[in-house]
Amino acid sequence: MPLRLTVDPDAPTAPYEQVRAQIAEQARGGGLPVGHRLPTVRGLAEELGLAANTVAKAYRALEADGVIETRGRHGSFIAATGGAAAREAAAAARAYAQRARRLGLDRAAALAAAEEAIGAEYGRRD
Repeated sequence: MPLRLTVDPDAPTAPYEQVRAQIAEQARGGGLPVGHRLPTVRGLAEELGLAANTVAKAYRALEADGVIETRGRHGSFIAATGGAAAREAAAAARAYAQRARRLGLDRAAALAAAEEAIGAEYGRRD
């Protein structure tokens, strides 16, 4: 199962973010199954014509998001992410709710702020 990535140097999105987003999308969509071994940082950087640090940054972000796991010298692999992503999102939501309450926002204001942030990130759904 090959990794299919393209990087558009003229896109407004940074190359590392393009790599991160495409790997995450393929992993979550089932295009890259759990346990699939990713290319080495240097190998993928060479293949895409990017600096190794750019790919390393994408891999670090993917690991922080729980999409991949690095097993030392054995390489980086697609992790089982379904439950981990949901747990992390729930923890972030709890932290936001606690912070909003400490700031004195009522429920409606806290929800409005969250909706505004989600709309900015995902796009409006009017």
